[in-house]
Amino acid sequence: MNDAAAPAATPVIPPAYFGEKVTWVHHWTDRLFSFRCTRDPAFRFRAGEFAMIGLMVNGKPLVRAYSVASPTWEEELEFLSIKVQDGPLTSRLQHVAVGDTVLIGKKPTGTLVTDNLLPGRTLWLLATGTGLAPFLSLAREPDVYERYDTVVVAHTVRQVDELAHRRLFETDLPAHEFLGEMVAGKLLYYPSVTREPFRNQGRITTLIESGRIFGDLGLPPLDPAHDRVMLCGSEAMNRDVKAMLEARGFEEGSNNAPATYVVEKAFVTK
Repeated sequence: MNDAAAPAATPVIPPAYFGEKVTWVHHWTDRLFSFRCTRDPAFRFRAGEFAMIGLMVNGKPLVRAYSVASPTWEEELEFLSIKVQDGPLTSRLQHVAVGDTVLIGKKPTGTLVTDNLLPGRTLWLLATGTGLAPFLSLAREPDVYERYDTVVVAHTVRQVDELAHRRLFETDLPAHEFLGEMVAGKLLYYPSVTREPFRNQGRITTLIESGRIFGDLGLPPLDPAHDRVMLCGSEAMNRDVKAMLEARGFEEGSNNAPATYVVEKAFVTK
């Protein structure tokens, strides 16, 4: 018998995880990629939540918190990830291929859910980098458009080619068979870039402080009386925008006490 020809042993999946098969991989840049995988029928989540996902490494699960980027009604799960060459997980995850097995934690959670916000008129979804992921789910959730008159997705990145899913917001969603009519006149997409020429330039904090984003979108400045805000991005972005919001009278909401803004602290950096 030729041992070299023996099939590789199927990894034993720990009971806290589903073992799902990768079905699609797309590399946006040398620092950014997306992938989809199968979804166990028992996996239920609310738009905006995250799950622990990862790989089996040396017989043990190596996982990080990742927001689910796909809508709740999709049959597959999608995730958006950075690539960190010496990152314990992302250095490996960036090499996944169709057919590979990934771990999906069975208990999704998170603060970026509409139930954690008080009723309002305009929902602001503010993201930097891969912080866009939970808003990819929320922006395709019919319930969001039933709750709000206007939904703004503001995505800030360093370079233009990092505006992942730009086509989704600019072309695909408005033309979507089921969601197109729902998002028409309600969904506003505001991409901005900090290190290259682009029609919208600068950090989101600068765009808010200067009033530029409100003028461009034809909306009034942020007001806790009618605006609701979700934040997901780098620690610096979360910190700075939180301070800006609270100076304007916004209060942070949670699973126990809905308020006027929420922030996701689980953000993969390695």
